[in-house]
Amino acid sequence: MNESNRQRKVAQIIQEDFAEFFRKQASESAQSFLITVSDVKISADLGVAKIYLSIFPSEHRNAIMKEIEANKQQYRFFLGKKVGAQLRIVPQLSFFLDTTLDDVERIEKELRGDGENPLL
Repeated sequence: MNESNRQRKVAQIIQEDFAEFFRKQASESAQSFLITVSDVKISADLGVAKIYLSIFPSEHRNAIMKEIEANKQQYRFFLGKKVGAQLRIVPQLSFFLDTTLDDVERIEKELRGDGENPLL
């Protein structure tokens, strides 16, 4: 199913707002980590936003994802302040871990013959 222009625009706004938010949050933290908003998918009725996050280094992923899940309502409130004038309803947020870069790295390692299950 194709996304409408409205869905793409709203998804882009959400992605930019959360990218800036997580950048500030990471810079203010005592720990050294990086959160990238790799993608945002929004439902046709603009009621649900799926936000895909890439977290580096990988040892912080579980702790950061737990914290994000625990603070989901605060993130929705933040989004409401940012886009409240543009949207009739603020979408429900679902956060997902994006492991695409890990998968690419693992496949490249396998192709070089360095992995656990070398192809060559």
